This record gives sequence, C-alpha cells and structure tokens, in this order.
Amino acid sequence: MCGIAGFLTFQPMGSDSGRATLRAMCDAIQHRGPDADGLFVDPDAGVALGHRRLSIVDLSETGAQPMTSPSGRFTIVYNGEIYGFLALRQTLLDKGVMFRGTSDTEVLLAAMDLWGIRKTLEQAHGMFAFAVLDRKLNRVVFARDRLGKKPLYLGLKSGQLLFGSELKALRANPAFGSPEADRRAQAQYARYGYVPAPLSIYREVMKLPAGSMVEVRLDQPPATAQDLVDAIRTFWDLRDCAKRGLAAPIHDEERALARIEEELQRAVQERMVADVSVGSFLSGGIDSTLITAMMQEQTNGKVTSFTVRFEEEGLNEADHAAAIAAHLGTDHHEVTATPPMAFELLDDLPHVYDEPFADPSGVPTLLVSKLARDQLTVVLSGDGGDESFGGYERYARMMAMERLGRKLPRPAASILAASPDALRAAVAPILRKFVSGTMRDQITADRISKVASVIAQPDFRSRYNTLFSLWDPAAALKDVNDGGVYQTLGLPNGLDEVDTMLLLDSCLYLPEGILVKVDRASMAVGLEARAPLLDDRVVAAAWQAPRSLRFDGKQGKVALRRLVDKRVPKALYDRPKQGFGIPVNDWLRGPLKPVANEVFSTGQGVEDVFDTATLARRWREHLSGRRNWGPHLWTVLMYHFWQKKWLA
Repeated sequence: MCGIAGFLTFQPMGSDSGRATLRAMCDAIQHRGPDADGLFVDPDAGVALGHRRLSIVDLSETGAQPMTSPSGRFTIVYNGEIYGFLALRQTLLDKGVMFRGTSDTEVLLAAMDLWGIRKTLEQAHGMFAFAVLDRKLNRVVFARDRLGKKPLYLGLKSGQLLFGSELKALRANPAFGSPEADRRAQAQYARYGYVPAPLSIYREVMKLPAGSMVEVRLDQPPATAQDLVDAIRTFWDLRDCAKRGLAAPIHDEERALARIEEELQRAVQERMVADVSVGSFLSGGIDSTLITAMMQEQTNGKVTSFTVRFEEEGLNEADHAAAIAAHLGTDHHEVTATPPMAFELLDDLPHVYDEPFADPSGVPTLLVSKLARDQLTVVLSGDGGDESFGGYERYARMMAMERLGRKLPRPAASILAASPDALRAAVAPILRKFVSGTMRDQITADRISKVASVIAQPDFRSRYNTLFSLWDPAAALKDVNDGGVYQTLGLPNGLDEVDTMLLLDSCLYLPEGILVKVDRASMAVGLEARAPLLDDRVVAAAWQAPRSLRFDGKQGKVALRRLVDKRVPKALYDRPKQGFGIPVNDWLRGPLKPVANEVFSTGQGVEDVFDTATLARRWREHLSGRRNWGPHLWTVLMYHFWQKKWLA
C-alpha cells in the first residue's frame, strides 16, 4: 500500500518546476509510503504522476513506481493491493507475457496492455486507487476499488486537475489556492459525521466513489468538478451485487454457510501474502476473532495480534481479547487508551484525516495502529462484517421502532419529539410497555425525543435517515438544508426494510465512514490494514445467503457466529456488542470540558457553520446531565479542530 499524487496542466509545463511541485505533493503524504518515492513528469503532455512507496510485495526496484507497461502505452501510479494476483499473473504468463519482477503492479499493467483498463478492473479483486496515463488515447484514467477501501480525491484548481490519496497532497500544489469549504459537504458532515462521496469538504474537489472510474482527456479539460462527477462510470456496483444475490438466493443454510466459509478462508489466505510480517487487529468481537482464528489456521507460527484496553469498563473488551488470543495461541499485545493519550492525539486528528471526521473510534484506531506498526507492516482486520451480515444493533432497534410506530400515531410522535423534559419523562414508562428487549433502554426521557423524531417521519428511508443523523442541518446549520444521501441514494426496487438498511450502510457509511477511519489511522503510521470480510466475493456470498444467516430479526451476523463457534468456545465471545470508541459523554463533562466550553459557549471557530444558540443550549443540557449530546458535540468539536488547522 502506498500514496499517490499528481496533476494535469492540459498544456506544456516546465520540467523542473513540474517535478518540484510534484515532489511537494508527494512529501505531504510521505507517511503513506515511507520507504521510497518516484516521480514521472511529461512536460509536453502536461502530466505529473507521483508515488510514495510502502514496500510489501516485491521489495526490489522492479516493484517501484511510477511504472510503465511492457508496450509503453500505460504509465501508472497505484495505491493498494491486488489479491490473488499470482493467479492473474499465471493467466498472463500462459498468454506469453514476460515479467521482470514479482509485483502486483506489473501484473496490473500487463493486463491493461492485453485487455484494456476496464476489463482489467473487472478482473482485479482487491483494494486500490490509481491514476494511469494512456498514451494511445491521450487520456488519464482514475479508478477506485469495488468497496472503496482506498481513497482518491480529484480537484479542479486554476485550470489544472489535481489528484491524491489525501487532500493534503492537493493542498501542497500552489494551484490549489485559497481553500473554500463546500456548504453541501458541511451539511452532510453535520448530519452523518463524515463527508460522503462524491463530495469533499472543499469546493471544486471530489472524491471518486467506490467501484468507479473517470476518464480525463488531455485535450478536453473539464471545466468544473461537476463535469468530473458527470463523467463517472461504474465498473462494479454493490447495489447490482445485492440485486443479483437476492434474485438467485441459496436457500439451503448449510450450503450457503459452506460457501461463505470457503470464500472467507480464501480471502484470508490471499491477504496473508506479503514479503513482510502480517498480524491482526483482535478486539475480541465476532469479526476480528473469526479473522484471527482463520489466520492462525493457515500459518505454522504464531499470529501477532493487537488490541486496545480502555479504563472504562463499559468500553473495555481487552480481557476478552486476551482470553481469545490465549485460546488461539497468538502472540498478543495491547495498548491502554487513557484520557491523556487521547488528548495528545486531538491536535493530530485534523492532520490524520484532513477532512472533518467525527467517529470517536478514530482515536483508539490510531493508537492500536501505532502499537502494531512498532512490530510489523501489515495487519488484517474484521471490518465489513456488520454491513454485509447485519451486525449493527441499530437494525434491531430500527425494526422495534417500526413496530412502535404502528401503535403511536405520527402526529403524536411529532408532538412528543418537541415536548418538554417533564412530559417525555411522564410518557416514557407508558411507551416502554409496548416494546421489549434492548429497545426498552431507548425509551428514556433523554432518548425518547430521538425515538419520536424517527417515528414521526413519513416513510422508512426518512425514518432510517433520521435515526442515523446527528444534527439536522435545517435546525442546526446556518443558511443550508440538505435531506441527506440516505434518502436520495438510488436502490434496487423491492428491497425490504432490513436489506434497505444493510445496503445503505454498505454503500455510504462503510466506504466514507468506517474505511476512512481505518485507512487514515493506519496509513498515518505507515501500516497497511487488509479486510477479508470486504472481499467482493465474500460480500456476494452474504447477499445470496438466506436472511436467517445474516439478520434473523433479533440477532445479526448469524453466519459469522456459527463459523466462530467452530473455532472458539462460545463463552469467550458471546456477549453484547460494546463497540470500539471513547466515552465521549463523560470526557466532555470531565477532562475535555475546558476546551469544549470554549467552543460551545461562544461558537468560537464554528460560528460560520453552526447555529451558536443551538450549540450553547445543548452544551448546557449536556453539562447538567439532563441530556447526553456527546456524539453531536464531538462532531462540532472535530470540525472546530479541522477548520483551525486547514481554514484558519
């Protein structure tokens, strides 16, 4: 895994000045590839392609980039890994292709020579983002992997197209000029805590969506970022994958489970291929336990595993992880996330993510990545299981709200959502009689307003969007209103409520929330994180499986639980999901209170975006203990730190 950056001028440029600018862009993302760099500049064509290398496969110079195909037609800078590339390499060898080295980059270019770019993308399974110069057709093609594991930004500034793995690379180019935040992106961030593709936080800069490609002709420069968005074409679409799976289901549970296990074992095996050491993130949950167990099955030595310990018992799973590690026989390590350690990272977070990002678990992810990088270069993680196999607790909560909504008229829910604390407290015991299980925990004076707001919405997509939303832009932001991508994303017809939730989360929250967190935190320290559960063939197997193996109405990840059962005693892993975050509510009332008070009491640094009166009111309610606004306030605090670094 690496980092890429570059620019197109659409006219001849000076060779020396072009190389100097390109080097500055690559230096800005040196952390993604600390081992080496490479520059390619074609002054006449106005093309500059840069690469920072994290050496993992083929550590020799034959794996260095930028790299040119055997025919000389294509030159590529590429970030990521092609899994199972040895089989693809053998296919090309059988067709007479000769190779100089053993890298997957060389295989990718040889395939492009033989089949073209799009067909190669359809054959390549992995995580990647690349820019490739096609001399024959006088174009540069940009592409991002199927599930969106690797990032790619493209921006139009001062008549040039700038691109990079991270926004800081674009900012290092003088053509970027003065940054200007995009109001639509601000609204989406306030609602979800991240900026969904194709938006970025900056105007005239876009994120390439997962599974897509865009072609830019060197003799036809796009005029605006919207032109780039309009030119996006998909080579693989998760929505089509889900549609195909649901149309051709495997009804037999045992056969479907066997296929999931087979695909996942292959995915783990392929992700253990490296010329450096490979370890695992082991939180003690179902997903990471299964991945670590499968890794241990496929190696003669001990897998090195890593986890984070929290001092707060409600968040701590380190003891469970240690017990599982002992059972599996891994070489286990842990780091303790204390408030002082987290506070030291606050100033680092805007640099690590370089776009506003509000997932509190970004802090422990960065800590465990630093711990792992001290010993190795590659880890496998359990990311992706919740979205494909229905693991989030909110799925059961949402369905419980749907049932409650059939008993509580929407007009009454609207009134209840806006009612005073005293009325909500009086109504809560009555409503608790109509729900069961964990949903009863949501019917409190503090949380009932959110529940009522969800029920009051007119349709399921709107209700799930409200459940998922932090701030309502219409109420909390200045001069902007945006309904949210959870309402507008096109989905296949005929999906039921559960499949709608899983597919929305897989298309939106997964690539722009979960995978942003993991990519930036791991690559900030030069660590490659690989996720077997995000192999597209594993995802396809999940969508073909019967509902009873995904979310059975009460419990998710049924298939993964059954696979773990074969490897680990149930007593070690079968417990309520605790998550992987920090105690935001408590920390804001405690050690974070001084810095938070400065922001929320006055609106300092965020007054151009958020309504300061609303912020101040919610801050007072939070401090009093009447309401828990921790995630909402954390979202604003992270925006404050981001704008202080990048817009001030």
